[in-house]
Amino acid sequence: MNIKDNIKTIIIKKPLKLDCGQIIKNFPLAYETYGSLNEKKDNAILVCHALTGDQFVTGLNPITKKDGWWSYAVGPKKSIDTNKYFIICANVIGGCMGSFGPGHTNPETKKIYGTDFPVITINDIVNAQVNLLDHFGIKKLFSVVGGSMGGMQVLQFVSNFPEKAKTAVPIACTSSHSAQNIAFNELGRQAITADHNWSDGKYFLNNSVPEKGLAVARMAAHITYLSKKGLQEKFGRKLQERDTLKFSFDADFQIESYLRYQGSVFVDRFDANSYLYITRAMDYFDLTKQFNGNLSDAFKGCKTKFFIISFTSDWLYPTTENREIVIALNAIGADVGFIEINSDKGHDSFLLNIPDFLNAVKNFLNNSYNNIHETRI
Repeated sequence: MNIKDNIKTIIIKKPLKLDCGQIIKNFPLAYETYGSLNEKKDNAILVCHALTGDQFVTGLNPITKKDGWWSYAVGPKKSIDTNKYFIICANVIGGCMGSFGPGHTNPETKKIYGTDFPVITINDIVNAQVNLLDHFGIKKLFSVVGGSMGGMQVLQFVSNFPEKAKTAVPIACTSSHSAQNIAFNELGRQAITADHNWSDGKYFLNNSVPEKGLAVARMAAHITYLSKKGLQEKFGRKLQERDTLKFSFDADFQIESYLRYQGSVFVDRFDANSYLYITRAMDYFDLTKQFNGNLSDAFKGCKTKFFIISFTSDWLYPTTENREIVIALNAIGADVGFIEINSDKGHDSFLLNIPDFLNAVKNFLNNSYNNIHETRI
């Protein structure tokens, strides 16, 4: 997959010390933008993508030739209105869509990193992304928005840079990765490394890919993005293009066929090593621990206006974990709003056409933007 021709990148020359202790510099950060930055440069929104997302938020993805991962929410007259706001999204470091990652060449050895790439954290990802503000001459974002792992980045961004975002919208996320979620990620990593094409992460030397392992990792993860009710209503026990059981290990059921399809298309657009590194970054995320067990301290002195969103059927990042963030913000008198959206679509609800959710985001952003400008007048 040749992606270079369709990727915008900046080279971050400033040294960045990673949490693992290594220092990186002169590394690429890939990004995409939508809409126009106004003259005052006060209409910028940084969108942070989730585990398998990328910088191509909306419109046609030039690499996959499919709609961007948040086309329901971002675009002209949509919840995040590109006629009104300037949208920036960076591919996370460790990713495989142009930013510095395991598929890049180590300048010291002149060889592709593979699993010699340094282990990264959400903190590292955010500290790399903030360079985009300098690139565009933006002193302060109007908002930073993201769901799932993107929501983790939102929390870390505001904690690291309390003066750089007027509003923040963390969606369906958590302040620390639970044991259950670490377990699911480990299942995926083990599936990848058990593949006979894995080759200790050097599969590219053999011009091969651990396709089966990566596909299984995607299948397992995808189940966690859905809900029991949603799966039952959509698939139930329906058979796949047959009237009777085949008494074999082919995909008898529609849900089996669906998961196999999700796994097969995923390997065409994502790198196995990137999957390992990004899931590890998610597992290491613990904002509470960063502040010695007091989550409120992560946001002390912060003037950002928060709007936290969860979904009733999300069992991956349940409402209880989102409420913990609200409680921590309330404890320091932060400006915070919260809504739990009724949806049977599970964790993936934030990516889907859920009118109550899309309207909530739209109203919060537009009202906040209008209030800021009315105050100036």
